[in-house]
Amino acid sequence: MRHRTFTARLAGGLLAAALLAVSAGAALADNVLRIAREQDSTTFDPIFTILAPDVWVLNQFYSTLVRANADATDIVPDLAESWEIAPDGLTYTFHLRDAKFSDGTEVKASDVAFSLARVRDEEASPMRSLYQVISAIEAPDDRTVVLKLERPYTPLMSALAMFAASIVPEHAVKEHGEAFGENPVGSGAFVLKEWRRGDRVVLERNPHYWEAGLPKLDGIEWIYVPNDNTRMLKLTAGEVEAATFVPWNQIKDLQGDSNIKVQLDKSTRMDHILVNHDHAPLDNKDVRQALNMAIDQQAIVDVVTFGYGTPANSFFPLDGMYYNPDNPNYPYDPEKAKAMLEAAGVEDLSLDFVLVSGDSAHDQIGVLVKDQLAKVGVDVNIVKMEGGQQWDALIAGEYDIGVMWWVNDIFDPDQKAQFCVSGDPENRSYYTNYKNPKVTELVTAAAVELDPAKRKEMYYEIQRLAKDDVHWIDLYYSPFRNASRANVHGFVQNPLGRYMLETAYIE
Repeated sequence: MRHRTFTARLAGGLLAAALLAVSAGAALADNVLRIAREQDSTTFDPIFTILAPDVWVLNQFYSTLVRANADATDIVPDLAESWEIAPDGLTYTFHLRDAKFSDGTEVKASDVAFSLARVRDEEASPMRSLYQVISAIEAPDDRTVVLKLERPYTPLMSALAMFAASIVPEHAVKEHGEAFGENPVGSGAFVLKEWRRGDRVVLERNPHYWEAGLPKLDGIEWIYVPNDNTRMLKLTAGEVEAATFVPWNQIKDLQGDSNIKVQLDKSTRMDHILVNHDHAPLDNKDVRQALNMAIDQQAIVDVVTFGYGTPANSFFPLDGMYYNPDNPNYPYDPEKAKAMLEAAGVEDLSLDFVLVSGDSAHDQIGVLVKDQLAKVGVDVNIVKMEGGQQWDALIAGEYDIGVMWWVNDIFDPDQKAQFCVSGDPENRSYYTNYKNPKVTELVTAAAVELDPAKRKEMYYEIQRLAKDDVHWIDLYYSPFRNASRANVHGFVQNPLGRYMLETAYIE
């Protein structure tokens, strides 16, 4: 009798489990990938942002002339199915495929010309310096685009593959004006359906996408969940199918969960501490060097990344093009740091350290840096902000030091050198206000140098000078860290950070 009762209960339990499984299956029947992410978007206009959470979403509904391949080692066709480059390197001719924007209108050469002129000429475009070399953009017919350059520019194809060069329809931009960033129209795999600020961005399949059989998903929802632990709880509970930025301290546990897949993808990511050179005494190189030596980089890597990170010795990505593995780094030497601060006449220095609230890595970095700098007499005031607010504060220069990270958008080093150390007045060396005339000269020269050996020498010298100047304080290199339910396939990032979601699917 007891056995029969147990059997009945077991049968009831199995029935309940089956019903739950059916319910879960029904929830996924809409074929929509729900992704919990740590930050909301700010705009979907590709020329007015460099914020990764913006870029990773807008990449899903824009196309470019060309794009990086899956492992970011080469340039492959996108809207341009073929091209020719003149022997003198001054003329590039692109031949467009038959493609449509998400509103059903044809992608024409005039739209390409409009888009590239826009990213080049708009003063508020942070990446405009990459396109200044283009002297003329011609559209002799609806399927042909001709770019003429002032001088040979080695990284041009890489620059044309990045998000800032996304092709937009001229008519839609003119119709929406400044509101285009909230009403984007592109020719990528998905289209924006809804943006609930502070909650989620909802994408749906673009029925006009040119690549046959793609996308495989009916839609994507990017759900704003700023707290690291909450994101992981939603993933393990099945409330979302995927999540970004797995906390370092949870990677091992999640890898042991058969319902979860953790993706540690090769990346060009590096984390660093921005230093505002406009705020005295941070305008003094000796002070910046002292701060660098007062920070125990290895301790931060060990505590924060649980061994998954690698100490950074350069602002170039680990193993990236022209990265110098032997670039000199600063030793941890608090005694020397203290002596240098005293020699510089610095006393009672207090620094505002802006961090992102809810980010466990930021929390740990903040505690460690505060403790380490206290040992050399520097008081650190930790200021926590929502991710978008912290970004706005960095852009406005309303900070002393602040944690940030970078992912390359192109594999050629020109973009990062131009943006981070060239002293360009538009981006102010990644909003640090760093400027060294010698570095500026080298960055300009390296961009047009055709000899790879000479380019390598230039970029090695740029890395050395930037490190000596402490343009920022390097922390660590790390893989991308994402996770998904076991039945999700293709939720990966290439080394440039692009989520390849046009080929992702839910089993």
